Amino acid sequence: MKYALLIYNDPAAFPVDDATDDAIMTEYAAVTQAMLDAGELDRGERLARADTATSVRVRGGKASVTDGPFAETKEHLGGFFLVDVPDLDRALELAAAIPAARTGVVEIRPVIPT
Repeated sequence: MKYALLIYNDPAAFPVDDATDDAIMTEYAAVTQAMLDAGELDRGERLARADTATSVRVRGGKASVTDGPFAETKEHLGGFFLVDVPDLDRALELAAAIPAARTGVVEIRPVIPT
């Protein structure tokens, strides 16, 4: 079963020094490598900061384009992993290993098969 592990971070909780950022990126590399080694990782990407986002809404047939994410929230989507695992329990284990789970949240969503 495929699951999207959506990684939400609070930008205010992000490291401000290079050493801490390097340590967290090293953790992400280890988590990513473990998923690759287990054959569970389909893909993953780190996203640019939420303040670089552009949102499109269509209301009454008219498109409106605004800067920023869809909603004002404390936590912003920072990246994702797409994994192929036997069940939700394994997806939960992988989500708990993602560093952002300690300060933000990792949302798990089943991927609808095509």
